Parts: sequence; C-alpha cells; structure tokens
Amino acid sequence: MATAYPFARPLYVMAKPAGPLCNLRCQYCYYLEKQHLQPPFVSPEVEGIKASPRGGMEGAVLEQYIRDYIQVQQMPDVLFTWHGGEPMLKPLSFYKQAVRLQQYYGRGKRISNSIQTNGLYLTPEWCQFLHDEGWLVGISIDGTKEQHDAYRLDAQGKGTWERVMNGIKLLNEYGVEWNAMATANHHNAQDPMAFYHFFRDELKCKFLQISPVVERIKEHSDGRHLAQVFDEDCPIAPFSIRPEEWGHFMCAIFDEWVRHDVGEVFVQLFDATLAGWMGAEPGVCVYAEECGHAAVMEHNGDVYSCDHFVFPQYKLGNIRTHGLPQMLYGTKQNNFSRLKKEALPRQCRECLWLKACHGECPRLRFLHTADGEPGLNYLCAGYRIFFQHVAPYMDYMRQELLAGRPASGVMRLF
Repeated sequence: MATAYPFARPLYVMAKPAGPLCNLRCQYCYYLEKQHLQPPFVSPEVEGIKASPRGGMEGAVLEQYIRDYIQVQQMPDVLFTWHGGEPMLKPLSFYKQAVRLQQYYGRGKRISNSIQTNGLYLTPEWCQFLHDEGWLVGISIDGTKEQHDAYRLDAQGKGTWERVMNGIKLLNEYGVEWNAMATANHHNAQDPMAFYHFFRDELKCKFLQISPVVERIKEHSDGRHLAQVFDEDCPIAPFSIRPEEWGHFMCAIFDEWVRHDVGEVFVQLFDATLAGWMGAEPGVCVYAEECGHAAVMEHNGDVYSCDHFVFPQYKLGNIRTHGLPQMLYGTKQNNFSRLKKEALPRQCRECLWLKACHGECPRLRFLHTADGEPGLNYLCAGYRIFFQHVAPYMDYMRQELLAGRPASGVMRLF
C-alpha cells in the first residue's frame, strides 16, 4: 500500500467560490464552459447570468474549507487565493464572513488573502475592505485598450478596458496592493512594446504575470467547444498565440526590461527563468520539475488536481467527504505530480534548456517530437527562441547573484 507523507511539501488549494461563472465572455476563456461538466448550480443575479437559489459556494462549504485548510498547514503563514470564473460574483458579505472564519480558526497563524478579478465589480466599499484587510488583488488586463478589447468582452459583446481601468483607479485611490495578470494571445503578440510600455509607464505596474493563450477546438455534445488535455488532432483556436510569436514577443519585452527595469519591474517568466539558471525553485508550477502542488476547489467542495485539469478524471474528491491531506498527498495526486517529469520525451530530457522549462505545462504537451515521440509542448519552439536569446544575460545575472550583488547589475552592460 502506498504511504502518504502529508507534510513533505506545502499544501495549497485555490478556491473558486462562484465556480466557473463570470460576467465576461472572453473569447479565449477555458473556464467558463466548465459549468457543463459540473452539477447545475446557481449564481448571483448578474447581467447575462441566470440566477438560482444557491449562489455558488455555500456557507457550510466555506467554513469547512477554511477550517480544514488552516488546520493542515504546518507553517505559520497561510495563503488563501480566491479565483474564478469571477470570484466577485459572490457578495462582499461572503468574504467578510471568510475573514471572520479565518480569524476564528487561524489563531497563531498569519493569514493572507489574494483575489483574482476582472475588476468590473470593484466599488469604494470593496476597495475599503481590501485595503483594511490587506488583501492582494490580481487584475486581469491584456494591455492597451485596443489589445484588451480584442477578446475580453462582456456578455453583450462590448469591450471592458475602460471599466477595468476604473477599477484600477479605485484600487490606487484606496491604497490597495495589486498586480497584473495578462494573457499573450495572437492579437496582442503583434505589438509587444505597446503591451509592455502600457503596464510599465501607464499603469506603473511592478508585478506582471504573462500567460500564453493556447486552446484547441473540439465540439462536444454537452455544449463545450474546447479540447481536453488528452484530445488529439484538434485545430488550434484562432486566438491562440503561435510558438514563434510567443518566443519573439517575450524576447522583445525582455530586451526592454533587461536594459531599464531589472529590480524595478518583476515579470514572472523572467524571474522563473533566472531561478532555473540558479538551480532554485521557479515559484510557478508550469516551470517546475514536478507539478501537482497547487490544487483547486470548486464552489461545491470538489477538489481537482490543477486549475487546468478540472475534468472528471482529475477529481480527487470532495472536501465534505475527503480530508485535504488524503486528497493532496494521496496516490492519485502523487502520480499526477510525477507524470510531468516522467512523461518527458527524450528531446526534452536532452534539451539544453530543460533547467528553465521542464517541459512547461502538461496541458500543452500535445505535439510529437521529430522522432515521433508524444509529449512535446506546443510552445517548445517559442521557448527555445526565448531561452537562447536571454542566455547570456541570465549567465551574467547568475554570476552577480553568486557574488552577492544584485541582478540589476546587468543593466551596466548597456
């Protein structure tokens, strides 16, 4: 019998209190259609969404999640992450209750919270709460108005950039700490400098996560139109970034960053790449040697291996009937975690850039290598372009850090 070692690594479970429901209809969204895979449930009454009595996560599930999640942590710091869908479809009273429960069950722990939102529901009352409770807010925004409104539309097909910017203005007025999450897609990849300058110069953004959009099309009888991880021979969705686009897009941004912004603007891919050069953990699962360290809990208590693997075959159980350690450190999740490394094709195992990439996310490993071996990441060609381009600068920053000097010294080369 396999033995679980419950505290061999930190336990992290991201919560989705409104499930996959959202007030937007972003054309590239992979999560909205997850509602077809889950038992019917209701949402708050919002424009374009049918209301129903339950309203997403119920109080009993919320309390059990907070209690169990705190109790299994072995470190003094506990991070709660609220995601979606759009988590602000749940009313502010829901999160005030969450804070009360955290205070009750978290005696002796340092509790912190982050919430990822499209920003359209931010109000003075919301921002006052976020400031007073010290929550970190992640704002989803894809660049300039023209870049953002290409795909991030509301239920009426209208652009949302101006409303997002109003939300960011409110966050700034109330002194709420926030960072940006942007996608790189087929549209905004055409102008990387407008994209980066917007975040750096207009938003004064200091922390930027850029996530490549890659989806494939496959029609399903239940109404879904995106392929699952294991589907084969599915065409790439037109909004997806192409491998070479991804590589050149990030190279262009890197060239601007490495000359002017090291130590001032933190771009997740650049930080993760430098960590790989240092032999350290990258801080983000897609570039780690193994994954499966971050699970996701849906509104009804169902726990899945990963946010990108919310499919029935990756369900670990339900928090109302299964313990979090048993789900997160059990055989099923351990197998999921190891598979990222064990399923790498030979081309990846022998690759010069393995230290920085580790095959990236398994959800994108639907290509075959030149030898016909399955499991090659769709973005491999783009990552090769990027890693080869940044290698001399990463080597230099590595030496600076090993010598006890800041990596920003690389800017002296220019």
